[in-house]
Amino acid sequence: MANTFKNSFHKAVGSGAASNVYAAGAGTSATIIGMTIANITDSPISCNVIVYSQNTVSNLLQNYFLIRGASIAPGGALIPIGGEQKLVLEAGDYLQVNTSISSSADVIVSILEVT
Repeated sequence: MANTFKNSFHKAVGSGAASNVYAAGAGTSATIIGMTIANITDSPISCNVIVYSQNTVSNLLQNYFLIRGASIAPGGALIPIGGEQKLVLEAGDYLQVNTSISSSADVIVSILEVT
């Protein structure tokens, strides 16, 4: 098994359909070790972070809110994953982010992948 550290960068994430910010590929498990969502506007925004994962009982893809409607001040940032909190994603799982205003946030995800 190979361990690889990676970053996933996303510029000007916004409202509407949530943007995929990381997906664990086939044969890959991943530990999200950090995530920062920065408000790049002059107005307050709210954001959602959603995890999509295969339900082991029904084998259907399910969505779960990690963060729902969290406020981020102008020029501020939200760190939903970091420090002592980590998130494990299995092959096929993915993270999405959307905000209340279009093109309002930059997102950085730091990952440890195991293949």
